[in-house]
Amino acid sequence: MISLKTVRVERFAVNGSFIISRGAKTDVDVVYCEVTDGTHVGCGEGTPIYYEGETAELCAEAIDMRCKQNRAISREDLLKSMMEGAARNALDAALWDLEVKATGKPLWQLASLPEPKPLVTAYTISLNEPEVMKADAKKAASKGFPLLKLKLNGEDDLLRVAAVRIGAPDARLIVDANEAWAEVDLEEMAGALKKLGVELIEQPVEAGFEEDLDGVSSPLPFCADESCHVAEDIERIAGTFQAVNIKLDKAGGLTEALRLNAAAKARGLKTVVGCMLSTSLGIHPAFHLAQTADWVDLDGPALLKKDRAGGFVYKDGMISLPG
Repeated sequence: MISLKTVRVERFAVNGSFIISRGAKTDVDVVYCEVTDGTHVGCGEGTPIYYEGETAELCAEAIDMRCKQNRAISREDLLKSMMEGAARNALDAALWDLEVKATGKPLWQLASLPEPKPLVTAYTISLNEPEVMKADAKKAASKGFPLLKLKLNGEDDLLRVAAVRIGAPDARLIVDANEAWAEVDLEEMAGALKKLGVELIEQPVEAGFEEDLDGVSSPLPFCADESCHVAEDIERIAGTFQAVNIKLDKAGGLTEALRLNAAAKARGLKTVVGCMLSTSLGIHPAFHLAQTADWVDLDGPALLKKDRAGGFVYKDGMISLPG
């Protein structure tokens, strides 16, 4: 019989600040939980989706309430009994980890995924003035990151990207508007960004307004983030987006993310496996799913002042398992 051993809120400081169109963060609260079968203990972490109204405290309460219910605690049942989001992600991750420890089989085998190898990951350049973003990009490139993800907001974005291109002339670039391009001429912007070497545009329009992309002729693929959380969303967005960013905190865990990944690929969509600000524990399941992705954006732990002990290794723009 599986039961909840502990659940708590933990806070981690960001290295500097993380700035997107919605605001800045100097620290991140995560929900941490452990489950046990009486012999083994599995642990998981989730980062609340604050723009969806989640907080770490509410996630901890949701986990505690679910585990007090008189029903089995299993990954399959969580899909029926808990809403998508960070609480379900943390509990789902803990259950996967428990199975790994109880069976002695690695996660990739249990999840029918490829054996994990080091991956190139994007590194986020926070929204800021063009000269600051140029300097940040130059610094990231000097550390060996070959793929940069630029946070934009719909104002002077071409100046920002052009500045980054000067700071990191050889870097691959993807951009994330975080729903802020309602007043932007998308065709004109996409054409200009392509000339600057950008290869992907993430979430240009507000979730719920995907029809704004109807008829837009873009030389670059549009990637759904806020517009797509779970597998059932794919049919709604497949006609307007060419890629989807799979985040386990949005999907509510690896179990649902596997379904989402399969649904996206079945419709011919490319995939990004991304993350929120988190520790290495939070992205551990995502790293395994990322083995199947077209782009990998798992820099959450690299943006913290201090990660958990034994976390992922970031070297020369690659993320790899420790040891």
